[in-house]
Amino acid sequence: MKTARLFGTDGIRGVANLDLTPELALRLGRAAGHVLGGPGHSVVVGRDTRRSGRMLESALAAGLCSVGMEVRLVGHIPTPGLAYLAKKHDFVAGAVISASHNPAPDNGIKFFDHRAQKLPDAVEDEIESLMERDGTLPRPTEGGIGLVGDVRGLVKDYEDFLVSMAPRLEGLRIALDCANGSTYRVAPAVFAHAGAEVLAFFDVPDGQNINAGCGATAPEALQRLVVDRKADAGFAFDGDGDRVIVIDERGRAHNGDFVLALAARHFAKHDRLRPRLVVGTVMTNGGLESTLARDGIKLERTQVGDRYVWEAMERLGAQFGGESSGHVIFREYATTGDGILTALEVLHLVRAEGRRLSELADEMEFWPQVTRNVKASRRREWDQSAAFVDEKNKEEAALRGTGRLLVRPSGTEPVLRITVEARDASVASATAERLARVAERELI
Repeated sequence: MKTARLFGTDGIRGVANLDLTPELALRLGRAAGHVLGGPGHSVVVGRDTRRSGRMLESALAAGLCSVGMEVRLVGHIPTPGLAYLAKKHDFVAGAVISASHNPAPDNGIKFFDHRAQKLPDAVEDEIESLMERDGTLPRPTEGGIGLVGDVRGLVKDYEDFLVSMAPRLEGLRIALDCANGSTYRVAPAVFAHAGAEVLAFFDVPDGQNINAGCGATAPEALQRLVVDRKADAGFAFDGDGDRVIVIDERGRAHNGDFVLALAARHFAKHDRLRPRLVVGTVMTNGGLESTLARDGIKLERTQVGDRYVWEAMERLGAQFGGESSGHVIFREYATTGDGILTALEVLHLVRAEGRRLSELADEMEFWPQVTRNVKASRRREWDQSAAFVDEKNKEEAALRGTGRLLVRPSGTEPVLRITVEARDASVASATAERLARVAERELI
């Protein structure tokens, strides 16, 4: 019987040294190095601030070198920064060691190709297949073994790119929540270069405090700080810096759907949105779809995952795409979500509109959305449970025309995500709760 696929929706993830072991990282490095080019090619490797990062970095680098790859270590860098370097410099690929928004004990490994794009499923499958046949891979000796080099100075290239994209921010007080993650140096430096008064919070990583009560998945602390410190705006990044939650001057949090609406409506108003559409996912709020429709803008939905958003953007020629979670892609500048770049683009748009963030947010329509994350070992088999499917069908029938219901197993955690969206918040909450109770009973 075939084992479960090792690669999830965003690389390989698990509890470091338990699920994601040095031995696994070593085999991954060997297989990936062989598939991505082998001898004569270079890979740039970066990581976030987790304690386990160096351990996995060493094992991955050893695997890559053992098949003849040259490895260059860039140290702490946001995931989009690593993708940027993979494309800009003479690297055949880039690898980042991070578990993004997950808690500190977790870690992950994912690759980008030389175009700064995530590897296609077929390439990941080839790597995974070779990991099971490690004995068939080459083992060069002496001069054939790859070398490891230190290129931490390349982080400045990414920082310079962001500075070049920044509007002038003199007179603005900007609060940043760096999630004790990989944006802790770059983000404050970029905003300061742009002239802002920077208030940096959660920017002292110790290897174990990444995403702990802070960052894009827990922006409440920043919401309070924006109000208390009278900031003009706040931005909460996640641990690897590829997503951001926007906080307006009144302390209200706005997700990726707000950024998409802001960008699309601004460009459409100036007849610069061509084609007249944006790309979201099945999780994108129905209120955003309604807001865009008023301006004649279509929303194209994909499955969850910024790689699928990017594929649809390329296919359709869309300028903007993203996820509610805060991954937003500006196709003209990047191939993946970039929290710092997104924050700078939001401030560009605010300046261009000549209004405050809160005023622009008031124009957006968003429907209440409730997500229940149910721990379920059988999460991938939810559609085989007659009791759960019956309850789902019943709830969908009750919502018809007034909301949406989405059930999906997490690709990175042992949970089933049940999301209900409705014009009435109490309906959304009650529906999600009823379905979660059935999942807890039937799918454990």
